[in-house]
Amino acid sequence: MNQPADIAAFRAALRREKIAARQALPAADHRLASVSILDHLAALLLPRPAGTIAFCWPIRAEVDCRPLVQQLVGAGWRAAMPVVVTPASPMQFRSWLPDAPMITDRHGIPIPDTAASETPDVLLLPLVAYDAAGYRLGYGGGYFDRTLAGCVTRPLTIGVGFALGAVATIRPQPHDIPPDWIVTELDAKHLNTP
Repeated sequence: MNQPADIAAFRAALRREKIAARQALPAADHRLASVSILDHLAALLLPRPAGTIAFCWPIRAEVDCRPLVQQLVGAGWRAAMPVVVTPASPMQFRSWLPDAPMITDRHGIPIPDTAASETPDVLLLPLVAYDAAGYRLGYGGGYFDRTLAGCVTRPLTIGVGFALGAVATIRPQPHDIPPDWIVTELDAKHLNTP
């Protein structure tokens, strides 16, 4: 059960299960949980000095962080979105504003239509699932782990998702990099990451 193929199959099944559970949330529950998550994020970020925050466009019933990011931009922050330029390479972070022209990437995800880039001070990471040790499970491409591994100065990383994504273990692998914080509708939990 600890063979790479078994671990990959376990993680793929967990990913499918948690995405389906998130997508099955009733709209009212999703909305209430999202408001609570954004409140926890605001409490964590608004006291910080303005910097650059990177976030993802919401897909597959993820938390929509745009209202918070717009609030931060109004308070003097800059914003960016991650963009996969070359597969199996670190991502770039393209500058974003609420009225920025957008295009879609090869996965159909909206991204800023600009070459202007930023270096994030804070990075919001979508959570499909997360475990008691603080490891997160994303969509399986490893983009965030590769990007973080290549950072000269690592940004503050915050895993953002719903509490229904909690599991005993995601069966982390050597390449997995846990975020500094996990924020759900229940709370904002600081992790003891290196």
